[in-house]
Amino acid sequence: MAENSENPPSSSSIMVPKPRHPLHQIAETPTHKLLLKQWLKEEELILNRVSFKESQIDSVRREITQLYVFFFLFHSISLLLLFNHASSVSSAAAAASSASCKRSWIPLLSSLLCSMGIVWAVRYKTDVESHMEKLLEREKEDGKLLAKCVEELKKKGLEFDLLKEVDALRRAKSLRVESKAVKKWSARDFATLFFFTVACLVLGLTRVILCS
Repeated sequence: MAENSENPPSSSSIMVPKPRHPLHQIAETPTHKLLLKQWLKEEELILNRVSFKESQIDSVRREITQLYVFFFLFHSISLLLLFNHASSVSSAAAAASSASCKRSWIPLLSSLLCSMGIVWAVRYKTDVESHMEKLLEREKEDGKLLAKCVEELKKKGLEFDLLKEVDALRRAKSLRVESKAVKKWSARDFATLFFFTVACLVLGLTRVILCS
């Protein structure tokens, strides 16, 4: 009897409680549960905004491409028509050629106005594209920060410090600074310069065709 009383209790009689899964802890805590729901909902909204902005950027890029095509089509057709007209006039009478040269300011002005209008439209659309790309990049960064916080919350459970982590998320959003270097020349500037150069060449060719 004494020997039985001196035996240590068996390991099976001692039940060590297993730590609960972090998701179970979150489900039993109203604050953590509510925060997780809000973050998941916000994460879904960010994904929707990202897809919407990507579709908008694609639409703007298609419009820019259409402006490029219209620019070259307009000037190509204009030069062909002027060349055919000048050829017919020169074969009919040489005197009419000088008259068409005097009236050359009409097609020149039309070409200049059309060129400037298209260049302005291209510049405006490229500025819109650049602005939307910055907004898209910001949304993606917000999504990455939020996804990281959601992952930490699911991993830590009750050990997740609400005040500290939420404050860190807000601080990261408010103090986010773009690390890109400032460019003196951008693709938009080169596109504008290119179209302006082409417009000047077209004006010169128009003058040569009408006055040659």
